[in-house]
Amino acid sequence: MPSFDAVFNAFVTILVTIDPPGLAPVFLALTRGMNRAERRQTGMRACIISFGVIALFALAGAAILAVFGITLPAFRVAGGLLLFFIAFEMVFERRQERKERSADAAITRDHIHNIAVFPLAIPLIAGPGAISATVLLSGSFAGPAGQATLVAVILAATTTTYLVFLLAERLDKFLGQTGRSILTRLLGVILAALAVQFVADGIKALMAAA
Repeated sequence: MPSFDAVFNAFVTILVTIDPPGLAPVFLALTRGMNRAERRQTGMRACIISFGVIALFALAGAAILAVFGITLPAFRVAGGLLLFFIAFEMVFERRQERKERSADAAITRDHIHNIAVFPLAIPLIAGPGAISATVLLSGSFAGPAGQATLVAVILAATTTTYLVFLLAERLDKFLGQTGRSILTRLLGVILAALAVQFVADGIKALMAAA
């Protein structure tokens, strides 16, 4: 059975790599135009999906990557490219243009599900950092009891992320349309820089391994 220190360190490690405070404003920007119930549904679905993904890699991450011949640096490059595409849409308001074409229509369930899966669950919450950290931590949580403990730690981290999303929702009413537009573009630039860093780190690791 893992010690309390090992469990606490694993929780902090996973929580830091997920970075809920950093994701909160991004969550607001990506769910722009949704009402409170839709935003809550999107956040819950994203956290459930990301929990499943991270838990899967905690139990069989090394084996999954090995089967497909995928390295963690390659996964980091792919995640960075996906993040950059989302950042491009945020900066140039491409997402808002699509919403304006159906401004009078309610947000569909498919739209909520799509946002929850990509980019919220993957790669923002269950991103290369969280997945790689989990795969590395799994080595210290061997056996059925250790694996169950690690899964519980992941559940605690994703639940904390959802709670942060709920608090972030209250900030939306203070921003207004202008504030949301400025925030969306600003976060798009920050997200683009983060994406470039993911790609750069991945390429650097790939070159070092060559």
